Amino acid sequence: MKTIFIDAPGKVEIREMERPVPQKGEALLKVLYGGICGSDLGSYRGTFAYFSYPRTPGHELSAEIIDVGKNDRGLKNGMIVTCNPYFNCGTCYSCSHGLVNACMDNKTMGVQREGGFAEYITMPVERIYDGKGLDPKVLAAIEPFCISYHGITRGQVKEGDKVLIVGAGTIGVLAAVAAKSKGAQVYISDVAEQKLTYAAQFGVDGTILNSSPEVFSEKVAEITHGNGFDVTVEAVGLPSTFQNCIDAACFGGRVVQIGVGKKNLDFNFTVIQKKELNIYGSRNALKKDFLELIDLVKSGSVPLDKIITNEYRFEDAAKAFSDFDKNAGSMLKVVLNFTK
Repeated sequence: MKTIFIDAPGKVEIREMERPVPQKGEALLKVLYGGICGSDLGSYRGTFAYFSYPRTPGHELSAEIIDVGKNDRGLKNGMIVTCNPYFNCGTCYSCSHGLVNACMDNKTMGVQREGGFAEYITMPVERIYDGKGLDPKVLAAIEPFCISYHGITRGQVKEGDKVLIVGAGTIGVLAAVAAKSKGAQVYISDVAEQKLTYAAQFGVDGTILNSSPEVFSEKVAEITHGNGFDVTVEAVGLPSTFQNCIDAACFGGRVVQIGVGKKNLDFNFTVIQKKELNIYGSRNALKKDFLELIDLVKSGSVPLDKIITNEYRFEDAAKAFSDFDKNAGSMLKVVLNFTK
């Protein structure tokens, strides 16, 4: 089979590998679609905090079950499925307290362990979820939706809240969609006008072109009548965007950190005490997030297909990563097609 590797920053190649053999409790899957996420792009650029080289990237997947043994989860050969890619140890302090998404020894596919950008992979049956008839291309976007949805849940977003999402990439746009599903009034900010134009079609209540700190502050004050947002969500992973979220939050507000980066932020932390802010980290997602969102998308209430802006054959992975790197301001969700 063919497998995609990132060997070093900026270097992507396809290698011939042996097809994996499922062990007890595992299923053999034929990958159908894989989404290139922000962390994959960061791995390509050499800026992602958790990635080590060389490695097969990819954890946003849809696949067909090729071979699965008897199981108690209703999984059968031929089913179209998606997967939970966050492997937890099951024994650490976090896992023992139910925080399996933030396992102290977490190994996410395509980051701390080999990923899913291969023609065939094996997965433990307990990590495989029935796609319930969703289009395989859309099903591959369930995982990033889960990341966003989990963050919105962490921020306790509720009906009537004013929410600001900082970052109009895939995670940011899907966080806006998740917040709207909770009944919130949602605004989204970015430095790229084209991304904001695209984000507007997802039903957000308004956008902020963050062309300068002064413009950002003026727009926040205008929208919130000087009060700040009830919830701000950082979906980029830069010091400046986290600062945006701190500054834009109201007194007693909630700040959710989803983005991942390597850089430090030097800021006056007393503002946290002054505003009595609630700051929530949000990492990965839970099984319930996957199951709830598959049903939500299946209901037709969320146009998840609109998030996909570009598609490449998996053999063209090097071009896909290069194009995404150069045009990240105009490309949202990039998918690799393993079916052609």
